[in-house]
Amino acid sequence: MSAESTESGALLNSPLHQRHVAAGAKFAPFSGWSMPLEYAGAGVLAEHAAVRNAVGIFDVSHLGKATIAGPGAADFANRCLTADLRKIEPGQAQYTLLCNPDGGVVDDMIAYLRSPDEVFLIPNAANCARVVALLSEAAPDGVTVTNQHRDFAVLAVQGGLSDEVLSAAGLPVGHDYMSFVNADHQGTPMTVCRTGYTGERGYELVVPNTAAPAVWDAVMAAGEPYWLQPAGLGARDTLRTEMGYALHGQDISPTITPVQARLGWAVGWKKESFFGDDALRAEKEAGARRLLRGLRAAGRGIPRPGMVVRDPDGRELGAVTSGTFSPTLKIGIALALIERGLNDDDVVTVDIRSRQEPFVITKPPFVTPGVRET
Repeated sequence: MSAESTESGALLNSPLHQRHVAAGAKFAPFSGWSMPLEYAGAGVLAEHAAVRNAVGIFDVSHLGKATIAGPGAADFANRCLTADLRKIEPGQAQYTLLCNPDGGVVDDMIAYLRSPDEVFLIPNAANCARVVALLSEAAPDGVTVTNQHRDFAVLAVQGGLSDEVLSAAGLPVGHDYMSFVNADHQGTPMTVCRTGYTGERGYELVVPNTAAPAVWDAVMAAGEPYWLQPAGLGARDTLRTEMGYALHGQDISPTITPVQARLGWAVGWKKESFFGDDALRAEKEAGARRLLRGLRAAGRGIPRPGMVVRDPDGRELGAVTSGTFSPTLKIGIALALIERGLNDDDVVTVDIRSRQEPFVITKPPFVTPGVRET
C-alpha cells in the first residue's frame, strides 16, 4: 500500500497521539501515519478479547475523509462507485468500492448519504488522495470533491457494551446498523455512525480534529464502569480477519477485483454504469479464475501473507493474502486468493517454515458476528 505522509516524509500523527503516549502505546507506521499497535498492560490478545466480550475504543483517525457536494452529488457518486446509492436514504451508509477500468479495486470505503446533494466518504488512509483525484476528474460542473483527510478524527467504540458507554457519555445510540445521526457533545458537532470493522456491535464517531482529545477523554471516563479498553491496530487486524473482512492492499487491490474477492454483493449490477463496469460484468459472466477463500488451520500452523497455498498433491493454488492467529478460536486462520473450483471443507496446505501445514477451506466469518445485534 502506498503511504501518505508530510512533505518531509515524516509520519503523520493522529490528533490523539499524546493520549496514546500517556497510555503507554507501542506505535507502528501504517500508511504514512504513526498509529498505536497495542497498549501497555494489555496487548493484542487482551484488546481483542475486550472487544469480543465487553467494549474497546480505537483511534482510526488515519482513515481518509472526503466530501462530494453540489447539485446531484449523490447521483454523480452513484455513477462512479460500485454499490447502488439509490437503495439507501439520507442518514444511511453503504459499503462500496471505487474500481479502475480493469475492474481492480482502487479502494473500498463507506459512503454516508447526507442528502441528494452531499455524500461523505471514508476511504482508506493510503488511498484518500487518489480517490479524491479520480472523483474530481470525473465530477460535472457544480459538484466538488474535497479532501478532508486531516480535518476530522475517527473514534471507533466497538463491542457489546458500546451502547452503554456512549449513552453514559451523552451520545445517541440505538440507531440501525449502517445508519448515522448528527450529535452535539458539549458544543462539538459530530457524526455518530453505527458502523465498524470488528464484527461486533459498535459505533464510529467522526469528530473535528481540534475536539478529538476532549471527546476521547469523555468517552474514556464514561467507559470506566464498563471496562472500556483502548485497542490498537494489532487487535483491529485480528478482529477483522476473524470476520473475513477484506483489507485493501492485501485482500483487494488494483489487481484484485470485487468478483475475485467475493464482494459482488457490494456491486449494483443493475445500475447503468460505474467505474470498471464493463470489465466486472465480463468477469462475472465468465467466472473469475481465482477467488478469495477462508482457511482454517487443521493443525498448529499460523499463516502469514504471501505464503503459498497448495493442493494435497503439492500443486500451487495461490497465496495467503491475510493470515493470523485467531485469539477467539486459538488456531490459525487466513484469507487466500486461490484457483476457483475448490469447495468448502476441502483440505489444502500452506507452506509454513518449510512445512506443508493442513488447512480446511471455510466460508468466513470464522466467528459468530454480533454487528447487527439489536
